[in-house]
Amino acid sequence: MSGQPQLFPNPEPALQEKPANEGEPTKRSAPVWLQRLSLFVLVLFCVYLGVLVMVLPWWTRIWDRNEFILARPWLAMVLHNGAVRGMISGLGLLDIWIGISEAVHYRDYRG
Repeated sequence: MSGQPQLFPNPEPALQEKPANEGEPTKRSAPVWLQRLSLFVLVLFCVYLGVLVMVLPWWTRIWDRNEFILARPWLAMVLHNGAVRGMISGLGLLDIWIGISEAVHYRDYRG
């Protein structure tokens, strides 16, 4: 036996009495620490990406002097419009809102 503690509970023995709801598969949830870690990564990702998408259209070094955008005049005409920049920033705010909402409405699922 190794000195490391077990991360997951022991699997149920194969030979047991069949439960009354034998047609339904049993649901097993992930450990609480893994649920919380995945929530943390999700919130961190949403907030980071939201801030990036919110700020990027107004960062002139990146947005106005982008070779990809400048090589396509029709795309530059659309993306340099203030209303389009505002909509893209709004998507960034929405992404931040989703991340914070996930953190606020989080519940542990213990199985």
